[in-house]
Amino acid sequence: MSRRDLADLLLLAALWGASFLFMRVAAPQFGALPMSALRVAGAALLLLPLLALRGDLVDLGRHWRPIACVGITNSALPFVGFGLAALTLPAGLSAILNATSPMFGALIAMLWLREPGSAIRSAGLAIGFIGVVALAGGSARLGTPGSQGAGQAIALCLAASALYGFSACFARRFLQGVDSLAVATGSQISAALALAIPAWWAWPKSTPAASAWWALLALALLCTGLAYVLYFRLIARIGPARAITVTYLVPAFAMGWAATFLGEAITPAMLGSAALILLGTGLATGMLQWPGRRAG
Repeated sequence: MSRRDLADLLLLAALWGASFLFMRVAAPQFGALPMSALRVAGAALLLLPLLALRGDLVDLGRHWRPIACVGITNSALPFVGFGLAALTLPAGLSAILNATSPMFGALIAMLWLREPGSAIRSAGLAIGFIGVVALAGGSARLGTPGSQGAGQAIALCLAASALYGFSACFARRFLQGVDSLAVATGSQISAALALAIPAWWAWPKSTPAASAWWALLALALLCTGLAYVLYFRLIARIGPARAITVTYLVPAFAMGWAATFLGEAITPAMLGSAALILLGTGLATGMLQWPGRRAG
């Protein structure tokens, strides 16, 4: 991996890690639905001109049905889920749970796409599950009056992560060979359309503070729009297997940003659970290999 690719990978991890920080700032004032709708709309406005300059708009019309499905399952619903969780859970905790996405993807690929399994991958799923249970158990008292409990918020994060895993498998099956930037742009457009009416219905009665608007702007343009450009550029240059290693870096950045700017604590229990989840994800996806053996 070249220095430029490594720099892109670290920047991408920093941006995706910061998204959990920005959600913690924006969600309480906008609400999960309006925040998510504006996030995808802003990303679409950034990506659409880039796609037009490349002359690849035709792919949007040709593959709009599966692209719309990806928009719902990979952006609209997961963003709302993490937005709701941001009302209760610390940013670092949500990022750790988000790291289960490749693990869910591996499980869905084995069940739906009939990918061959192995003892190592099964062990990885079990280790990751233990990490989630440990994290949930240590977070049982995170609920605050007037908001959902920690258990519900954790369930929302896991459901959103499972949708990410499903969406990856869906795109692999129905969008193979379609321009990746077209998928990214079309998915943001379809997500924005799907969330438009619910966001209007749930629009906050009081005007959000300037800090929330800045957080939302950064979330849309940097953590979503620019991040997609970096991610797909990495896929093109170093391949998807290496690009997805960003998953391992995001929780560290998220916990660091949240500790620095929000004063959130990083506990030994969080670090231990994160280690189990990342280990399980690595084994389940085949990105980590058991010493002396090849991952199946």
